[in-house]
Amino acid sequence: MPSLHLTHDYDDALEVRWGDTTLFRYVYQPDMAQDESPKPYFHPVHDLAGNLVTIFRPYDHVWHKGIALTISHLGDQNFWGGGSYRHGQGYIPLPNNGSQRHDAWDAINFDGESFQANERLSWITQSGEHWLAEERQIGLPAIDAEADYWALDFSSSLTNVRGKVIEIGSPTTAGRVKAGYGGLFWRGPRSFLNGNVIDSTGRQNDEIMGERAAWIAYSGQHDGSGDHSTLVFMEHPSSLRHPTQWFMRRDPFACAAFAWMFDEVYHLQPGETIQMRYRILIANRGLGTDEIAPLAEMWGNS
Repeated sequence: MPSLHLTHDYDDALEVRWGDTTLFRYVYQPDMAQDESPKPYFHPVHDLAGNLVTIFRPYDHVWHKGIALTISHLGDQNFWGGGSYRHGQGYIPLPNNGSQRHDAWDAINFDGESFQANERLSWITQSGEHWLAEERQIGLPAIDAEADYWALDFSSSLTNVRGKVIEIGSPTTAGRVKAGYGGLFWRGPRSFLNGNVIDSTGRQNDEIMGERAAWIAYSGQHDGSGDHSTLVFMEHPSSLRHPTQWFMRRDPFACAAFAWMFDEVYHLQPGETIQMRYRILIANRGLGTDEIAPLAEMWGNS
């Protein structure tokens, strides 16, 4: 049985490996152009068989970075990257690409079988204003090698420190239909184009876009090996606006986001804190509802 290893490249990244396989690398101080809205991200991310399940800086959207927390419409600021959507004008470049600044690790716990780390971050506008204070927790609670999967845990508490109400929305709240992206966002490999997607309510594939569900599962096939992988995106009932609406695409590329601001603006009051708690199950095989549902329910009750 492979063993779990943690490497900390100071002022750069945390990397967790299972034997020779990098399960994930979390880059917390990225070297990133301002118009890509600099932010920490997970990449590469692999399943237990070593198949890559994320993509980094794809040519069509260079601000897509593996798995990352993003908000495209934070007031009039853009913490997503690229141009900002303005109704009637489309996407236009503006000097409003904010950054998520890593401030400190409050704890990094690793016992050889599991990993958990607590991080503090500041969300800073391009003009240098501090709008959000974040407490983030990332973790790998355990590996189930017999079941061929591992879990990545992610939770975040965002506090409005601006001193004014901040409206949190998306391109859809600004007028673009079915473009309600934001929140924790995953961009999958090219070969996952037109993969198979199911959700907790029984919907499939493109029916899921913009709908509410406790979880969705995206299965795709890899070039080269021909292997299949499944990513199950689970939202804990304690999260804001549970069950979340999902931004999910199978074409022109594979992606999914916990888009709780999909089509309804959230007015974050001064000093208010909102919380999100997620789990991403990463399997090196196909997973169906009969297997996913009890796992999601057990975690949801934790």
